Parts: sequence; structure tokens; C-alpha cells
Amino acid sequence: MVPAVYVFPTTDALSQGLNEYVEKLSRDAIQNHGVVSVAISGGSLPKLLSKYVSQNSNIDFSKWHLFWADERCVDYESDDSNYKEVKKTLLDHVNIPEANIHAIHEPYARGKDAQKAAADYESKLKAFFNGKEPEFDLILLGMGPDGHCCSLFPGHPLLDDNQRWVASLTDSPKPPPERITLTYPVLNRAKSIVFVTAGEGKQEMVQKIIEQPQLQLPCQRVQPASGKVCWFIDNAAAGKLKNDSYTGFKL
Repeated sequence: MVPAVYVFPTTDALSQGLNEYVEKLSRDAIQNHGVVSVAISGGSLPKLLSKYVSQNSNIDFSKWHLFWADERCVDYESDDSNYKEVKKTLLDHVNIPEANIHAIHEPYARGKDAQKAAADYESKLKAFFNGKEPEFDLILLGMGPDGHCCSLFPGHPLLDDNQRWVASLTDSPKPPPERITLTYPVLNRAKSIVFVTAGEGKQEMVQKIIEQPQLQLPCQRVQPASGKVCWFIDNAAAGKLKNDSYTGFKL
């Protein structure tokens, strides 16, 4: 699968384009089945996403159900918490009902019990999707400097986990070591996957992922069977791409 690549002149323009994309997807999902299921990762993504999305009155957040694509086993107030960053940048500014915010079970996270946290999170997915294979409307992901996404790292055994929807790990190469993550069986059933990354430091890995698919890095293994994958990047991150014909997303 060849991903769609949208390149923007600045990170601000990237956030504006992402806002337009999310607005359209949200509207279409609500028209189609009444709700919007979204999973989000951490890093710089929440800030890039929320800059304009959090102010967009055309998005009906009351219909959103928000999950996390991966999470660290820390309490909600920790600076390592993906939940904390999403709450600060998005949840504190929009009207997603509390019952629709599906965060990691904090007691398990605080206790570093990744296995229980993963099992509990998988039960949340089963409840929301009525026991059927999850099909998220939108999964928003970042890209690590080693080409990882979610908490799926190069060379890690979880890359080949085709059974669980949510897996635990206690040996993350990036601290903290205890984490939970969605697995490829979930990622690759999503209707839309959007990778968001920016900055000159991402140039080399962006070029590898987009233009050297044979490397089979974790990000490249995200290939939804019937969904689509796209990348939202700024000019700085796109600096080493050989194809210079990419343009930004417009409604």
C-alpha cells in the first residue's frame, strides 16, 4: 500500500490541514454510524492535532469515543503520561463526555502492572465494539526516531503478535519500560490511519518509511486491509524525500 503524503510549509499549516481532515472524517463517521471512534498516541502529536481541532466548533465532540493507541504505565499526572498530554491539549477544551474517554486504568498503571492494564484495556475495546474486531474510524500516530509507532519497536516480539488486541511490555527500549499498546490486528483494521510528524530531525526516517518500503520498519507494517494510511508532515521533515510533488490536504 502506498500512503498518501501531505506536506505543509510549516507546523502551523500542518495543524490547519490536520484540522480539516479530522473535521471531514468526523462528520462522515457521524453521518454513517452516529459516533466517531478515535485512538491517539503521544509525543508531539497531541499538540499538533489540538492547535486548531480543539477550537473547531464544526466538530461534534459529543459523538467522539477517544482511546489511546499506546500508553505508559504511570499515573495520570506523570509527565510521561500520554493521557495527561491529551487532556491538557484537547480534553480540557472540548465536550467529549467523560464516559466516552477510555483511558488506561490508573491503579494498574500506577502499580506498573502492564499485563493487567493491557487485559483491562482490551476489555474496554471489546465492550465498545460489542465483541467484534475493532474498526476504529481514525487512529492518529506519531513516528519514533527508530521508525516505531505506538509502542511497537523494531525487533521486538510484539511486532509478530497476531492474537491480542492490546499487548503489554515491560522492556520498552524507551523509558518508562512498562507500557500497553494496540497491536497490528487492531491497527490494520482501522478505516483511517494518520501519521503526524514534523521537524528536521525526522527527515532521514521519514524518507526511509515513505520511500523505502522494503525496510519493513514498524510504521511501514501499518497497512489497513480496507482502510487508508496518510502522512501529515512539514517541509522540514520532508527535506530528504526524493518525490517533491506532495501537497497539503485541502477539503
